Amino acid sequence: MTIRQTATTNKLLNGLTTTDFALLSPHLQQRNFALKEYLERASQPISCAVFLDSAIASTVASSPAGEDVEVGLSGLEGMTGTALVLQGETAPLDIYIRCAGFGYALPACVLVAALKQSRTLETRLLSYVQTMIVQAASTALVNGVADAETRLARWLLMLHDRSAGSNISVTHKFMAVMLAMHRPWVTETLHVLEGKRLIRSTRGNVHILDRAGLIAAAKGFYGMAEKEYERIMARANAGLTCGS
Repeated sequence: MTIRQTATTNKLLNGLTTTDFALLSPHLQQRNFALKEYLERASQPISCAVFLDSAIASTVASSPAGEDVEVGLSGLEGMTGTALVLQGETAPLDIYIRCAGFGYALPACVLVAALKQSRTLETRLLSYVQTMIVQAASTALVNGVADAETRLARWLLMLHDRSAGSNISVTHKFMAVMLAMHRPWVTETLHVLEGKRLIRSTRGNVHILDRAGLIAAAKGFYGMAEKEYERIMARANAGLTCGS
């Protein structure tokens, strides 16, 4: 069944020109993705790109000891398979589902062919790749210089941006892995945020109570990548309009 452009909340798909969307839509397959399901494995061929909708995916780098650290987060604003946009064939890093949900899978060969056929499609998806570079740089900065409360506040806000409501399904263990923090630090920091009445944390769930307060707790580290996303994608949209 062909996916209608208005049927998805994925910002990349919604922002495509009608012509570009028509190149992809016959091949898009709506799929449900389970928690921790791998979409890409490092050094392995990429079989498909996924335009995420309710699902959220983490891009992770692994240490020599096999410890994962999140370096990228994508949801309804983006896609996986960005190496294909850069003319690559294999995944540089692991990507797996952080929050279960659905998205639209597109065979890698279809995306590659469409990119060769449409300059406007290539421009828009390259713009998205640029936003991911900015996000990764922002993540490296906050992980390198900020305290645990700041890092956790920023991360929860990023998840909230990509979630349908204020409830975020996440375990303490998973937060510790993604933020490269010891689990007791995660638990203690969650208690600090709860004490400020910014969140309510229960087993496997965090409920956002005060988003503005959480932004303040992020101490300026949240918003840099988000503003760049809006700026870069607005520029891409303007370019498509001028070129149409």
